[in-house]
Amino acid sequence: MTKYLLGAASVITLALLTGCGDSGTENKETIAAKAGEYERGPHRGRMLRDGDFALEITIFEDGVDPEFRVYAYRNDKPVKPSDVKLTIELGRLGGKVDRFSFAPQEDFLRGSGVVTEPHSFDVRVAASTSGRSHKWAYQSYEGRTVIAPEAAKAGGVKVEAAGPATVSDLIDMGGRIEITPEGKADVRARLPGLIVSLNGKLGQQVRRGQVLARVESSHSLQIYTVPAPISGTIVEKNVNVGDTTGDRALFVIADPTKLHAEFFVYPRDAERVRVGQPVSLKSLSGEARFQAEVEAVLPTADVASQTMLAHVHLPPVASREFRPGIGVEGSFAVSQANVPLAVRTKAIQRFRDFEVVFAKVGTTYEVRMLEIGRRTPEWAEVLGGLAPGEVYVVDGAFLIRADIEKSGASHDH
Repeated sequence: MTKYLLGAASVITLALLTGCGDSGTENKETIAAKAGEYERGPHRGRMLRDGDFALEITIFEDGVDPEFRVYAYRNDKPVKPSDVKLTIELGRLGGKVDRFSFAPQEDFLRGSGVVTEPHSFDVRVAASTSGRSHKWAYQSYEGRTVIAPEAAKAGGVKVEAAGPATVSDLIDMGGRIEITPEGKADVRARLPGLIVSLNGKLGQQVRRGQVLARVESSHSLQIYTVPAPISGTIVEKNVNVGDTTGDRALFVIADPTKLHAEFFVYPRDAERVRVGQPVSLKSLSGEARFQAEVEAVLPTADVASQTMLAHVHLPPVASREFRPGIGVEGSFAVSQANVPLAVRTKAIQRFRDFEVVFAKVGTTYEVRMLEIGRRTPEWAEVLGGLAPGEVYVVDGAFLIRADIEKSGASHDH
């Protein structure tokens, strides 16, 4: 059977207050201890002594939610659980107090509820037996550390209050930035003839109506001009002076501010992607990011694959970060839900076997084990483990974890 004890952090001095007489007043005996430096009983629990009477405090979690199981002794021999009345109070960071009454079961006293994580609290124990009362108080901290404001600021620690957020169900896809159809134009001669001059060069910026070529008509021998149909950059040049015009385009002009992203949507996702859905775009390097939305979903030419082509609209300002032809990653928000409690996903850290954030009360930081629902790169829904409005570390959480691990303020099994 797995039993673990109420742990203690080495960054503080633990005060074990023992003993009291029939009057119920506490006889305080201070013991300076490092983590785990206290007497352990036959069940590997913490021993609390007052004269010839003693309690062994354990938290049991073998196949059940963590619960108190307390064993009583007189002169180190077991006392019937039914002969002992017991209460325990756990004072948690932030002022909350958990109270437990106890009932006899087999050879121990069983607590009246779950000892929720984290197991970090100020403990007060009150017992009575054979007409005498006994009281103890001690500190049992885990996942807790104290950091001065100046040190936290220097370490880049930032906090915010947990609260409601909009959490999306995301589909991630790879795509590519392309010029929109209206952002690209072929420059063609109206009539067949001989090209007598060219004013356009590859890569040249041109404006709409600017003369790019002069052509001598093969029929009238008159010279006419060929203007640019749109403003943009010449991305193709297919003729030289002396060539004759034909069906081919003389130039191709592209407007680099008219962009969209194209994504191939496979059948498993085709029913979920819709026009108007928000999309988070980022370059493959992750440096360029932009928020956009689906403007069109079209069938592709490949009938066999049954893929769809999703066009994601990009306004002109996006051309500052994205260029035609570059690869991008897109997160499509195919559904959204307003949840009452969420934390920033980047704030979540690993602690023991849990996903956690670190709550802040004054200059004290303490772990909060989370039950997480839906999750996106930005937000994670919190189903349990954190209270609304509770202040938690958003940036610099890994520094808090490192400080706690260094201090040894961990679970004591």
